[in-house]
Amino acid sequence: MAVYTDITDTELEDFLAGYDIGEALVFKGIAEGVENSNFLLETSQGRFFLTVYERRVKADDLPFFLGLMLWLAEHGFPSARPIADRGGRLLGSLRGKPAAITEFMQGLSVRRPDAALCREAGGGTAWLHLAGQGYPNHRANDLGVSAWRGLAERLVDEAEALKPGLSRTVAADLDAIERAWPTGLPGGVIHADLFPDNVFFVNGRFTAAIDFYFACDDLFAYDLGVGLNAWCFEPDGTFNVTSGRAFVAGYEQRRPLSAEERAALPVLAWGAAMRFFLTRLADWRATPDGALVRPKDPLEYERKLAVHRAAQAGGGLVLFGGEA
Repeated sequence: MAVYTDITDTELEDFLAGYDIGEALVFKGIAEGVENSNFLLETSQGRFFLTVYERRVKADDLPFFLGLMLWLAEHGFPSARPIADRGGRLLGSLRGKPAAITEFMQGLSVRRPDAALCREAGGGTAWLHLAGQGYPNHRANDLGVSAWRGLAERLVDEAEALKPGLSRTVAADLDAIERAWPTGLPGGVIHADLFPDNVFFVNGRFTAAIDFYFACDDLFAYDLGVGLNAWCFEPDGTFNVTSGRAFVAGYEQRRPLSAEERAALPVLAWGAAMRFFLTRLADWRATPDGALVRPKDPLEYERKLAVHRAAQAGGGLVLFGGEA
């Protein structure tokens, strides 16, 4: 949610002329994340977000993302509803780039979630998986397991600059992950990026999910692995078992896991750590000059990879064995 594209007052006025949401009263950039230019927009009729799509987001994928957000909102899940213009279009253009307006969602994200919030986030993940069932559009996960080998090979120099010998460690991890990667597990639409800054809470309750621009079709339990990495590690790089159990318990309150999904969860979480390590490494030197953002540190996920690696040697992360 970084700001790479500056919008002038005249450009904003011309863009909003195509919508029935009133005149702009407040318009300011949000300097977080690394993917798109996001702005808080307050008009005479309410509060909204305006997003200008940058970098990794492909224009051809935007109908899938925006359609999914609308589908989820219409099926009871708290997703920001895209706002159609006067012609019924969800997608417009600003500065020659795709752009869209969505509803403003109430709530606050958290930086240091406790076990209770992890339980809520796990429940929200399952809620999303269930609400997405039946969505008629499909998108393959272009940052899934089949993509990691090629990405790692293109980033050998970056890995070595970050930490000598790291590229060999990553290659060995990929060998093990690919050998153990499961097939035949339940799947459908997943968020694939449900980090704490993409979830809102009110009074400790899950109230919204945002930033669906990595959503795709993949294994539900892989999305759970993404969440375990994002929510359940301490700042010192250790895995919080209590939070991990809470996250899974919250998920299973809405959608129980099969025995096969539970057995596969450690390697799926390991793979999810690999995905975010590699994309953070790619972003580390690629963030444009002048962007109001700092790229996220790939070493955070290098440390998580080490935890998963050690856990696999000892039989996998201990996530179960009692209620949180």
